[in-house]
Amino acid sequence: MAPSAPCTRAAATLRMKQIALDNQGRTIRHLRAQLATERRGLATTKKELEDTQVALEASHKVIAGLTEIGLNMSKKIEKMKVKKQLAEANHMECHQKFQARIHEAEDSMQAQHLIIEALVDEKDSLLQTIQGLQEANNASAPFDGEWEEEPEEQPEEEEIEDIPLGEEEIDDE
Repeated sequence: MAPSAPCTRAAATLRMKQIALDNQGRTIRHLRAQLATERRGLATTKKELEDTQVALEASHKVIAGLTEIGLNMSKKIEKMKVKKQLAEANHMECHQKFQARIHEAEDSMQAQHLIIEALVDEKDSLLQTIQGLQEANNASAPFDGEWEEEPEEQPEEEEIEDIPLGEEEIDDE
């Protein structure tokens, strides 16, 4: 039995090595399948990364464009604010000039009214002086029948009120 024992032992060893090789082969195939799956996953991840990179670059361009638009709008808003301030200042200046002209016209009308009153008083005084001279000289009145005293006109004074200056009246063009 001795001769068959080494053969059996060698066959068993050979058989065990064959089983170990088969196991290693299965492990290698399994690892290769895992590697292929990982490579496909890596390729998919790489493609997603590239797509994300492209999207990120597009987003940066959009953000840069929007930032530029925002800056331009800010500049325009500032220019509009300056124009509005200038318009308000011009409106205020025109309003003040208009008010000054109104006051000037009122003062002129009042001065003319005083002059007219003074002239009427002077006319009355001259008429009294003439009548006094005529009475002193016993002369006939040269103005009898020819002189009609005109009724004193009192022009209606129109009150010119200050025009209110309100913010809603400013026209922003």
